[in-house]
Amino acid sequence: MSAELKKLNVLMCGTGEYTTGWTGSGASKSDKKIGVVGLTCFDLRRLGKLDKLSMVGTNGSKFPAIRQHLQQNIADVYKDMDISFDAYPQGDSINPEAYKEAIDKLSPGDAVIIFTPDSTHYPIALYAIERGLHVLVTKPAVQLLHHHVELIEAARKHNVVCFVEHHKRFDPVYSDAKARAASLGEFNFFSAWMSQPKSQLETFRAWAGKDSDISYYLSSHHIDIHCWIMQDKAVPTRVVASAATGIATSEPYNCVPQTEDTITLLVDWQSLSSSKHKGTAVYTASWTAPLKAGVHTNQHWYYMAEKGEINVDQAHRGYDIVQDDTGKAWYNPFYMKYSPSESGHFDGQRAYGYVSIEKFVDAARSVNAGLTQPSDYDKHGLPTIENTVLTTAILHAGRISLDEKRSVSIKRNGNQWVLE
Repeated sequence: MSAELKKLNVLMCGTGEYTTGWTGSGASKSDKKIGVVGLTCFDLRRLGKLDKLSMVGTNGSKFPAIRQHLQQNIADVYKDMDISFDAYPQGDSINPEAYKEAIDKLSPGDAVIIFTPDSTHYPIALYAIERGLHVLVTKPAVQLLHHHVELIEAARKHNVVCFVEHHKRFDPVYSDAKARAASLGEFNFFSAWMSQPKSQLETFRAWAGKDSDISYYLSSHHIDIHCWIMQDKAVPTRVVASAATGIATSEPYNCVPQTEDTITLLVDWQSLSSSKHKGTAVYTASWTAPLKAGVHTNQHWYYMAEKGEINVDQAHRGYDIVQDDTGKAWYNPFYMKYSPSESGHFDGQRAYGYVSIEKFVDAARSVNAGLTQPSDYDKHGLPTIENTVLTTAILHAGRISLDEKRSVSIKRNGNQWVLE
């Protein structure tokens, strides 16, 4: 049987740094200067996998500047790159629910890629799934465990693909480390550190501390990697959180009073094959790191098991560049490669920021053609909504622990995970 793979129509929800490289104050100064989602989608359309593209934000007046930015930084830089897309809300209107109008224009089998503030992921994803659309949602998938469970059930009911955009699973170092961890025996200790410079408090001023925290935003990456390594081997049982404060809420950032600077989660893990083997994990995230550290995201993790250990420094990969005016910087072309190919085309198809989106596009097209079922992807170690439920459980438990100053248990009730 050779079913035909049809081109996929995609709506990009969110017009910010990760989608376009454009922030409220102009072009992004991070390592995502021309964005990830938009550029990847434009290139996948050039390669024949995507067809109609649309983009939705909340403020239509931003689009002329965004289009000019994409023209200068993508269309004028890479050969044969069509950057056309339909924009919502139209004109200069402001509409926080413009995503509904944009989604209503799509047909079942089309796809929605969500890169919006954390608190909006759940309503947008559910609205899309209920209309028979495939969904790729950025991390953290949602903030509440019961919302995650609802998305699992909705995706199953409507038979659509729902992935969480945990791109670090596609980093060759991380996926290799996961494979090697399998031979190291019972888990004992995991420690992860992830930080971004204080300047991010400006980029995220609209939502930082109000709608989400740094643990949800950054620790979601390494919690997912650890949950992935532990899948079917061990489960988290208890979470205690601690937070450092005082920088984000002071001059010049003046974030809302409840904004934390650095959040640490201490998590107990229980082996599924040996009652006597318990492990400890410590996940720390901060957005008050120094400004001139030479990396946008400082990140490393350590894994120890009964027969060995793994150490990953993801920020310093033996590749650094010094410039007179800015000093030393470490780059990561494994994540997004922006330098063009010898023919002048975009050349980042092997970078894991791109691969993560392409895997979702391939899955959606395959399901549309009847070649696979959405549930097939749960078995492949991919970051499906089903496979990422414990990441949300840990993050949500951490938030409750901070707010209620207590430890929180993660338990299985029948076939559902619950917090106590």
